[in-house]
Amino acid sequence: MNTQALENMKARRSCRAFLPDMPSKELVAKVCEAGTWAPTGHGKQSPLIVAITRKELRDRLSAMNAKIWNMLKVQRGENPGPEGFDPFYGAPVVLLVLANRKVPTYLYDGCAVITNLANAAHAVGLASCWIHRAKEEFDSEEGKAILRDLGIEGDYEGIDHLVLGYPAKTIPSPLPRKADYIRWVE
Repeated sequence: MNTQALENMKARRSCRAFLPDMPSKELVAKVCEAGTWAPTGHGKQSPLIVAITRKELRDRLSAMNAKIWNMLKVQRGENPGPEGFDPFYGAPVVLLVLANRKVPTYLYDGCAVITNLANAAHAVGLASCWIHRAKEEFDSEEGKAILRDLGIEGDYEGIDHLVLGYPAKTIPSPLPRKADYIRWVE
């Protein structure tokens, strides 16, 4: 029985403060490879993983994401976030997961990929955080232009991002699992 994999899943937590140090390309590649082994509907492999280490693009996506985050907060009647907020928490690597909308299970496929990426990041000693709003980013004209510039063609939806790096502070311990998380039907 491979209990180490189970322990890795239990120990993984989201990180919201990263050091600027860039992880090696080899570590990032190991994380990305794990993402390619996520289950996908009918084995269609609808997602794409775009590993972004170019600072200019990372910062551009962060600014787009922050703008969308603030717009959504205002729509909910909340105050916008602080000026200059980085929704990627300083992480130097952004793994963007896109998925082909023509595949009926594309959304689930993309989420499975992100889960594999997060667990793999923890397994190789990197911290990560799942960041939303990629759909809004890449449904925009600016986002579509970025995809074209990257040579990505097709009807892809931004599923989400996983940001990676080394933690800048201790990651909090997990909260206890809720009592009724599992319900048995026997």
